[in-house]
Amino acid sequence: MLFNSIEFLIFFPIVTLLYFLLPHKFRWFLLLASSCVFYMFFKIIYIFILFFTIVIDYFAGILIEQAATKKKKKMFLLMSLVANIGVLAVFKYYNFFNDNLGGLFHLFGSSNPIPYLDIILPIGLSFHTFQAMSYTIEVYRGHKAERNFGIYALYVMFYPQLVAGPIERPQNVLHQFYE
Repeated sequence: MLFNSIEFLIFFPIVTLLYFLLPHKFRWFLLLASSCVFYMFFKIIYIFILFFTIVIDYFAGILIEQAATKKKKKMFLLMSLVANIGVLAVFKYYNFFNDNLGGLFHLFGSSNPIPYLDIILPIGLSFHTFQAMSYTIEVYRGHKAERNFGIYALYVMFYPQLVAGPIERPQNVLHQFYE
């Protein structure tokens, strides 16, 4: 769903109305569910990519916070960064690099044996990746890890920020979902 579509013109007022009708303690859940619907409107299967990185970074944040040594904190941060950059690399850059590799093979009179991935870049993937990375980096720097999985998931995929941004530091946003 795009912000300038008829679907969004229907979606937004419904979500906004429900938001103000719901008791305060359930509003974050509505926003999370709405963000999931918004994201899955593009291609349902891509929610699993987002879920993968959310799970990795949620637990990485807790492990970073609980780690007894600086070395362990760095190891968990690195695990998070590798997972995030890996997902981004596969979806955004795999075919680009494979195409360039194919050009090299062609120069030497051969064909590229590596298959192309028939995928469409998930909407907002770069935003999600950098938003999730900012969270684990901030936890590494000493900020508290979020213990509520749903609130953390909402931080990563809050639909009004999805395509427009900006990347926010978790300490500037997470408390707002409670308040």
